[in-house]
Amino acid sequence: MHDPLQGTELDLCAQSRASQSIDWDALYADHMPRVYNFMRYRVDDGPVAEDLTSATFEKAWRARSRYRRDKAAFSTWLFTIARNVATDYFRRQRPVVPLASVPEQPDGVFVEETVQRHDDLDRLGALLARLPGRERELISLKYGAGLTNRSIARLTGLSESNVGTILYRVVRRLRAQWETEQ
Repeated sequence: MHDPLQGTELDLCAQSRASQSIDWDALYADHMPRVYNFMRYRVDDGPVAEDLTSATFEKAWRARSRYRRDKAAFSTWLFTIARNVATDYFRRQRPVVPLASVPEQPDGVFVEETVQRHDDLDRLGALLARLPGRERELISLKYGAGLTNRSIARLTGLSESNVGTILYRVVRRLRAQWETEQ
């Protein structure tokens, strides 16, 4: 399976091989939305997710001399840092994770749709909050960060098939709970 992050990273790293430097601005632009989404799924608080995303990139920048292209893809290295930042946050805070934030209402959206979306996000947040930490993290990496099962396997040390199996079972269980609690 093709990992969309890999192609971009390989292109950016290949372009910079001659100078032995990495185009950090381009990598930041490519990865920031995924890191933010991962954090948003993990903490579901926009400002906190922004802070954790910022901390992730700050740590990556400070550790940039330790990044080795021959050891791991940039996304693997970066999401390892992001996972550690999130873990540190949870150790310090132990927050309740409601998934109830709704972005500003776009033009043309009916109030009923917005209310229904808000209710759905509340329900989904409650279901996600009940998941064990490992399952919630896998869901965050898959649907928040948009990573492939292969990338998640590299990050977590699980096999790719194990990641797929766990995600399949978790999503199936969430759907069943969604239907039961409706």
